[in-house]
Amino acid sequence: MIIGTHMVVASKDPEADHKFFREILGLNSVDAGGGYTIFGLPPSDASIHKTDGDVPHHELYFLSDDIDGFKASLAEKNIECGDVQDTGWGRLVKLTLPSGAPLQVYQPRHERP
Repeated sequence: MIIGTHMVVASKDPEADHKFFREILGLNSVDAGGGYTIFGLPPSDASIHKTDGDVPHHELYFLSDDIDGFKASLAEKNIECGDVQDTGWGRLVKLTLPSGAPLQVYQPRHERP
């Protein structure tokens, strides 16, 4: 039985991304040993979309209940992100982790499962 999700972020600068997850996103963490940190995440959902490319891939989005407030909190911490985009299925901001990896946060319009 599925009890949750486990996400792996491949990073060229894990220490900087760990700090970003802790200090900027406010996620709690535990030391899993062996140099691994596990971050607690709020409830999640998943969807499957048809890809037009040759190689299937995964995308990472965090969900927000107040995208404007989230964007303002980033600005207070001197973190740059793109403008809020209206996608039809939600309102989205894109930002970049310290390692250069993309991160997207959106406020969904759809119901949560």
